[in-house]
Amino acid sequence: MSEFKMPTEIVELPSKGLLYPESNPLSSGKIEMKYMTAKEEDILSSTNLIKKGVVLDKLFESIIVDNVNPKDIIIGDKNAILLATRVLGYGPEYDFSFYSSKTGDYINVNMDLTQVKTKDVDLSQFNNKNEFEYITPHGKNKIVFKILTHGDENDIDKEVEALKKLNKDLSSDVTTRLRYMIKSVEGNTDRGFINKWVYNAFLAKDTKAFRKHVKEISPDMDLTFQFTSQITGETEALDIPFGINFFYPSA
Repeated sequence: MSEFKMPTEIVELPSKGLLYPESNPLSSGKIEMKYMTAKEEDILSSTNLIKKGVVLDKLFESIIVDNVNPKDIIIGDKNAILLATRVLGYGPEYDFSFYSSKTGDYINVNMDLTQVKTKDVDLSQFNNKNEFEYITPHGKNKIVFKILTHGDENDIDKEVEALKKLNKDLSSDVTTRLRYMIKSVEGNTDRGFINKWVYNAFLAKDTKAFRKHVKEISPDMDLTFQFTSQITGETEALDIPFGINFFYPSA
């Protein structure tokens, strides 16, 4: 029996568990997490784990009480877990700075992370299966796709980095993400065919519409905040930065 009983919290997932098979514990729509300790700070500061791209996997393994595979977690649910981990570990206050295009200068912000809300999405479209259909507006191609998971993002990052070494002048981030999302095109599930179609036949105006559609239907936290400049009076909708400082607030 453990000498220490760590306090835990139940975190509601933005997906409500509706993108996971019923056999997956994540289908409950909730996840139990323990509070961060010095052990988790060691994980987050491990240069070796960061270089390997597994630092979040190790963090999740350490703080998640439920028996789940971190790689299965969709990105929106992962964001909710990260936010909860940060609030439980260091409190809700988050100080950061951003560059304002309105003022042409860096602005310091103090934010209360408990004010971040779950994004509004139509949950009726989910039926415990991460698979969706989409017809491209211009090419009229029928696509079956999935919402990316934490495991997908890890694999994408590794592939993009490997491709960058082969061709330093060409970014492959967009096409790689599309290839991982798309499961079939016009009923064809062959990976070679899908890859060639993405590179050679997926119209740019259709990729833009597709990415917008995926963003709109994906369960997530609303990771934007409204900033009103005291100088110009103008309001900007900005993304909350999820950089390394997110887990290392200034003392």
